[in-house]
Amino acid sequence: MTDSGDRTIRVPVLARVEGEGALDLIIRGDRIEQLQLRIFEPPRLFEKLLEGRPYTDVPDIVARICGICPVAYQMSAVHAIEQVFQLNPGPWVREMRRLMYCGEWIESHALHVHLLALPDFLGADNVIELAERYPDEVRRGLHLQGLGNRLLRLVGGRSVHPVSTCIGGLSHAPTPAEIAALLDEFRQALPMAEALLAWTASLDLPDEQQDFTSVALRHADEYPMNEGRLVSSAGLDIPIQAYQDHFREYQVPHSTALQSSLDGQPYLVGPLARINLNLDRLPQDLQQQVAACGITFPSRNMFHSLTARAIEVVYAMGEAIRIMAAYQLPDSSRVDVTPRAGIGFGCTEAPRGILWHTYELDADGQVQAATIVPPTSQNQARIEDDLRNSLTAYGLHRSDDELRKHGETVIRNYDPCISCSTHFLKIKVGRE
Repeated sequence: MTDSGDRTIRVPVLARVEGEGALDLIIRGDRIEQLQLRIFEPPRLFEKLLEGRPYTDVPDIVARICGICPVAYQMSAVHAIEQVFQLNPGPWVREMRRLMYCGEWIESHALHVHLLALPDFLGADNVIELAERYPDEVRRGLHLQGLGNRLLRLVGGRSVHPVSTCIGGLSHAPTPAEIAALLDEFRQALPMAEALLAWTASLDLPDEQQDFTSVALRHADEYPMNEGRLVSSAGLDIPIQAYQDHFREYQVPHSTALQSSLDGQPYLVGPLARINLNLDRLPQDLQQQVAACGITFPSRNMFHSLTARAIEVVYAMGEAIRIMAAYQLPDSSRVDVTPRAGIGFGCTEAPRGILWHTYELDADGQVQAATIVPPTSQNQARIEDDLRNSLTAYGLHRSDDELRKHGETVIRNYDPCISCSTHFLKIKVGRE
C-alpha cells in the first residue's frame, strides 16, 4: 500500500563512485516532490589554471583532472590544439593514440563493472563480498584491468597521468619487442573479455524502459574514439565545432557541477549511447556476439549500460590487438610544431562519454581561454530524470532503505566521475 505521508530520504555520501556526491529525496504521498543529485566538491579551476600557459603544458595539466581517464583529457586537448596549428601528425600517431584509448577503456570499464557496479546486481555490499562468491569472475576482471593499465604504461610512460602525449605525437615510441610481448598477453586474454560479455548479458538486470536521447561521436568507418561528428538518436548530426550551438551548460542551486542540455532537454552520453548509435561500426564478429547475448540494441533500458561496457572491453581488446599486430617503429614519434593563433575544438569519447574541449591560443601558442565539458556533468540531468522514473516504477511505497539502495544503484550505473564534473562555479559576493 502506498504511504500517503511525507518522507525525506537523504544519502549523505554515495559509496562506490569516483568523487563525492549525495542524493536528497522528498516524497509526498505517491509522487516525488523534490529530487536532487548534489555534487558538492569544490570547483577545481583547471580552465583558469590553463590561461597564460604555453601549449606544451596543456596535455600534462589536463591529465590531472582524472586519474581513471587521463587519456581522454589529453586526446581532446591535443586534437583541439593541433586544429589551431593546422597540424596532422600522421597515421602512426593516430594509431598510437587510439591504442592508448583502448587501454583506458579496458581499465576504466573493468574497474567499474567489477568493483563498482556488479555488487549492486549480485546482492553484495562491496567487491570483497563479491569476490567471496564469484572469485574467478572478479579475478578475471582485475586481470583485464591490469592489462589496460599495462598498455597505458607501455605507450604513455605510466598508467596514471601518462607523460608521453604531446602536441604533434608522442615523446617516445615503444620498441617492437615491448609491443610483441604485450600483444601475446592480449591475445590470450581476449577470450576472458568475451566471457565477461556473455556473463553480464546473462545477469537478471532490472527491466526498466525509458525514453531518452543518446548522444555520441560517429565516424564514417570505425567505432568512435578520437574522431567523428556529434550525432544523437533524435536526429542531430553536426561537426564538433557546432557543439555550443546545440548544447548548453547551466547552473543548478544544489550542485557545484554545471549541468547540460541538448536543445533544452537532458541527454545520455557514455557506453550505452555509443552502442545505441554505433552498433553497426563494431567488427562483424563482435556484432554476432552482441546478437547472441540476447539484448537488443538500441536499448531503452539504462541498466544495459553494464553489458555495453563489456561489449566495449571486447572491442578495445580486439582493436588493441589489431594495432599492436601491425606495429612498426617510426622514424620519429612526433612531427615539428609551428604555433599559430586561433581557436580549436576537440571532442573524443572518454569511457563515460563525449569530452569536449575548446582552446583559444595566441601567436606564441599561449592559452588565452579554455573550456572543458566532461561527461558526468552532461549526464547529471539525465541521472536525475532516471532517478525519478526508476524510483517511481520501483515503488515509492517501499521502505526508505530499499529506495536508498535502488537510487544508489541507478546513480552508480552511470559510472559518474564526480570530481571530473566540478569544473566551474559561479560565485556572487555581496559586501556592505
